[in-house]
Order: sequence, then C-alpha cells, then structure tokens
Amino acid sequence: MSKKSKLKSSQVVILDEYKGHEDVPENVTYVRFHPSVVDVRYDEFQGHTELREVILNEGLREIGAATFDGCTSLQSTNIPSAVTKIGYSAFSGCSNLTDVVLNEGLQEIGSSAFAYCSSLKSIAIPSTVKEIEGDTFRSCTNLREVVISDGLKSIGNRAFEDCKELQSITIPSTVDDITRYAFYGCVNLREVEFKEGFKRIEPNAFQECTSLECITIPSTITEIGGGAFYGCNSLREVVIVNHERVHFVHDSFENCTSLRRFKIPSLRTRLDNIIRAGQRDIEAKVDNIPAVEWRDELVIPAVSRQIENRWGIRYTIAEIDKEKLNSVEGLITYYEMKEASTLFELALWKARIDQADDTNGNRNAHRIEVPGPVKDVILQYLR
Repeated sequence: MSKKSKLKSSQVVILDEYKGHEDVPENVTYVRFHPSVVDVRYDEFQGHTELREVILNEGLREIGAATFDGCTSLQSTNIPSAVTKIGYSAFSGCSNLTDVVLNEGLQEIGSSAFAYCSSLKSIAIPSTVKEIEGDTFRSCTNLREVVISDGLKSIGNRAFEDCKELQSITIPSTVDDITRYAFYGCVNLREVEFKEGFKRIEPNAFQECTSLECITIPSTITEIGGGAFYGCNSLREVVIVNHERVHFVHDSFENCTSLRRFKIPSLRTRLDNIIRAGQRDIEAKVDNIPAVEWRDELVIPAVSRQIENRWGIRYTIAEIDKEKLNSVEGLITYYEMKEASTLFELALWKARIDQADDTNGNRNAHRIEVPGPVKDVILQYLR
C-alpha cells in the first residue's frame, strides 16, 4: 500500500510510494513513484494545483495524456530514460514548471504536451524524438532556448507558436519540414539557422516573427510556402544558396515591408570563375545592370507589388527582381558558354594534332572552329 501522510486540507499530502491507479487527494503536494509503476493513466493528476514535486521512477515507460495537466504548482520534472512516450497535454498548463529534462530514449512527445508552460525557459529535444507534434510548446511565453538534436524529422503545426522570448533556433539537417504556424508570433526570434539537408517550409511557418532580420535558405530546400514569412517586417535580407532548386510561392514574403536584398552565392561563384578565366569584360556588363551589386557579394534587389484579394483587401508582396536576376544569370551563362566552347575547340585541336602525329610542328594547320549552331547544341551538355 502507498504510504500516505494525509493532513488537513490546508496542509500538505505526501505520497511517497505511489503505485498507480489509485485515488489521489486533491491537495497532494509531493509524489514519489514506486519502482513497479510502468505507466500513468489518463488525467491521473490533472488539476492538482498544489502538487509541487514529482519523482518519477526509472522503470516508467509512458506518461499518459493529460497526466499532469493544470498542475500549476509543479516546478520541475526529470523524464526517465525508459520513458518512450509523453501523451498529449501531459504537462499542459503547468504554469510554474521551469525545469524539464528529456532524456535519450524518448520517442514521442504528444501534441500540447508542454503547452502554456509559461515559466519554462529552456528545453533540449533528444535525438530519439522524430517529431515535435502540433502545439507541443505553444504559448511557452518565457521559453528562450530550444536545442534540437539531429534525428528530428518534423516540427508540427503551431509547435512553438507564441514563444515570445525565443531568440534563436537551429533546424537540423534531418528535418524534412516545418509545418504551418510552427513559429507563429515568436516576436523576439532574431536568428534562424537552417542546416543543409533541411527540405521544406510550409505556409505561415514563421508568420509575425517581427524581429527576424536575415535568413539563409540552404541548397537542399525545395519549397517555401505561401506566407511562410508573412509580417516579418524587420526582414531585410534573404540569402539563397541555390536559387535554381528552391520554389517560392508568390506570397512567401507577404507584408515583409523592409525586405530589400536577395544574395545569390552560387551566381557569385560562377561569376568569379569567369573573371579568373580572364574574361574580365563581364565586370562592366554586370555593372550596367541597375541596382545589382557584385563586388563583395552578388545581390539582386527585392521588388514590392500590391495585391488585392477577392475581398478587396490590399497587401504587399516582396520578391526577388526576376528581370534583373534573369539578366545576371543570362550574362553569366553566355560567358560560361564562351569559355566552354573555347575549351572544346582546344580539345578538338589537340586531338587532331595527336592523330596526325605532325613532326613538322605545323600545329595551326590542325586548328578547327566549331560552327555556332553546333556549339549551341553541344554546350547544353557542358554546363
């Protein structure tokens, strides 16, 4: 039997050998789980507002849905490594919960598991967790630090919505997608690092992240959804590592009123290669494209346009100036073709010399120029 020190309702109740599936006094303040407990049933301690401390046993495997929901006096919890699942809303509304330790071995964190834990300041997600489900940390308004380990695959809808103190986040390479509204309203989020390998940002994922100033889109991202950065009105610069791979929905940067620049490192690398090959006349031609910078980094300006939806509401969309991007890319491609065609002709020339075994040194007699139309066809395969 559990040892219970049941005092007057105005005092404390201690359960120091809780074996599960038994009535729990409403004014319990301390619970120690017996080693035999392997799971906690649905809403076992829900609404026990005086519960301050819980010691979970090492043999525990699952914390059920809403187990500690609304335990507003609970201050800390250490989830044993044997626990593989935390059910939905398990710690939701634990407004004084400041310290949570999640250990390797945990596989599933249910939706809203730590929602509205407004005193929680930091959390580290183990590598064994594959998905942060929807609303998991929603409205953890003092959450400042989130560490996500490699191994995570997905960040669910509204997982970190209204985490107003969150200042930075690193998205591991293993993550396939960030779903809708995942970081909506994270108004102090200043830095987002997407690791190479990350694939997709769904619509409205970073809506109203009003402190975000710069983002870098890695080469592995294939799609950025509509309104993904809606209302990020401090966003000034977007770096696109591989602009040919990523697809932007037309309103990805809706109401991003400060967005002015798109940096394209891959184009700058191609331009540098052309200049190093000796074709320096390209420099003046790039200079003649208005508002394009390239001396330090290749920057294409952003343009804004007004859109009116079917309800007559007007809004602003910022996007890369596609005309100038096409001009720069066309110019670089032209010079790359020139360089490639020269190399191709030299290769043919050398092949003819080798075949002729010319002992008289009359090398120019073997020179060959490839006709223009043939070059165009061949060079498509040399790029």
